[in-house]
Amino acid sequence: MSAEPEPRGTLEVALAHAARLLERQPAAAVEQAHEILKVIPNQPHALWLLATAWRGIGDQLTAAGDQAGADQAYAQSIRYSTNDPRLIAAGAHLCEGRIAPAEALLREHLRRHPTDVAAIRMLAEVAARLGRYGDAETLLTRCLELAPGFVPARHNLALVLLRQQKVEGALAEVERALAADPRNPGYRSLKAAVLSRMGEQERAIDVFAEVLAEFPHQPKVWMSYGHALKTAGRTRESIDAYRKSIELAPGLGESYWSLANLKTFRFTAQEVEAMRAQLARNDLSDTDRFHFDFALGKALEDERRFAESFEHYSRGNALRRKGIEYSAEENTEHVRRSRALLTREFFAERVGYGTAAPDPIFVVGLPRAGSTLVEQILSSHSQVEGTMELPDIIGIARALGGRKLRSQTSKYPEVLATLGMKEFQALGEQYLSQTRIQRKLGTPFFIDKMPNNFAHIGLIHLALPNARIIDARRHPLGCCFSGFKQHFARGQHFTYSLEDIGRYYRDYFELMSHFDEVLPGRIHRVYYERMIEDTEGEVRRLLEYCGLSFEEKCLRFHENERAVRTASSEQVRTPIYRDGVDHWRNYEEWLGPLKQALGPALETYPMQ
Repeated sequence: MSAEPEPRGTLEVALAHAARLLERQPAAAVEQAHEILKVIPNQPHALWLLATAWRGIGDQLTAAGDQAGADQAYAQSIRYSTNDPRLIAAGAHLCEGRIAPAEALLREHLRRHPTDVAAIRMLAEVAARLGRYGDAETLLTRCLELAPGFVPARHNLALVLLRQQKVEGALAEVERALAADPRNPGYRSLKAAVLSRMGEQERAIDVFAEVLAEFPHQPKVWMSYGHALKTAGRTRESIDAYRKSIELAPGLGESYWSLANLKTFRFTAQEVEAMRAQLARNDLSDTDRFHFDFALGKALEDERRFAESFEHYSRGNALRRKGIEYSAEENTEHVRRSRALLTREFFAERVGYGTAAPDPIFVVGLPRAGSTLVEQILSSHSQVEGTMELPDIIGIARALGGRKLRSQTSKYPEVLATLGMKEFQALGEQYLSQTRIQRKLGTPFFIDKMPNNFAHIGLIHLALPNARIIDARRHPLGCCFSGFKQHFARGQHFTYSLEDIGRYYRDYFELMSHFDEVLPGRIHRVYYERMIEDTEGEVRRLLEYCGLSFEEKCLRFHENERAVRTASSEQVRTPIYRDGVDHWRNYEEWLGPLKQALGPALETYPMQ
């Protein structure tokens, strides 16, 4: 027997309650709206509330850097923002991860109704979920040509542009969205995220502060505010922001991890017990659970309770590994194909290719190998500007590969053999153009610290032959275990099992050894341990390789007040950091799988 409709007064009370929850607790607003819809299916105002609440959740997740979570929330928002049965079905498929049937329904619908902007926006969401951001951008641009006032689509376009690192375009679109809805906290938080990506940390901090002054009950925005403060070196304030986030949402594991990720922070006994209490819950999400595990692993490591610490690190990694797609085989195959193609003869035939600009200094290697230290030393020089881990080389390589789906085989790196002198010059100029927005100081040189660029040294050498390339290297067990302890906000999917990270290091070691053979002297190697033991000698060697005169400021790198956007940001704000050199020895009895995966890369260190 179907439920009786609720009395009108009760419905109005329930709707008003859900509306009040939108600002403070959008997740609770979702629950309230669902309760209303159980009693009165398709109640229009409840559907509107659902769409609005899910969009609010998506905005919070975007500000927090949770791309996958934001995608899911925005899909739910789109699902409930339409009354068309065909689009409702497509939205249901999209929300439940059935991308192919969602795409088929939408394409069929658009074949008959090519100007349906709601359907175009949904198809753009499908493209974004598949990582086809260029296609999503095209669709959303068309959507806005048809309906310039369709502000949610403009918000989607800003997000898609941001994910392609088209930060100037993203800022322009979010400004247009704000012109239509100036107080919208989601649009303002997105603006702050764009400004942060542009290196405008103080402006981002100001925007976050303004949002929180008006909408103070936003735990994930407080967390994002903490990230921006941390990057700017305002550590005490960042800790206060993270703790405010925890006060508002005690089950938000990422805020605890953000405190742990300061590296120099130490949890109180009460905070450790609070984390244990959260992990004892049965209703904790996987995302919150693995963040608590990583944070508790760090807290227990600081207390020298290594067995229990390792247990939490292992649990956190195992849970995170379940939620990602990573193929160690695919990475090994890329290395094999690169070594086969990029021979000494291949490079000799292409001398003189690329743009002559010497501006970039690439720092490559593995995360947690000391690359932030190298960057901080170099960026303390008057001629060098530090930026961040720039995604542009990886983006160029991905575009050259032409792969749309994971099931397809990339044409990269073999496609490099088909490009001529003009094409490589254009690629070099494209890189310099794309990265120009990150350069604020007008110095002759700038640093690109994306560690994964080691996989693209062939491309870098051919497109930017006068760029410097520095390989930051650290003891394999120290480097890999430090990566295993780290939860990365995005990317670095190889770090969530000891076997995967060991194999990745081995692939890196083999590829770098290959480049040492075919491009002798091209790459300068900095060993972390040697930098710790003989800082001045290693700094002088580094500056000489870069063609830079010695400056004393490079030895006082910890006095550099520039923004640092990596996990080591607090460590490089202190004099040379020695504590982490041998920390892996505390966990050595559990590192057998890592040692086995490393193989020769471990046996020959540091004679590499």
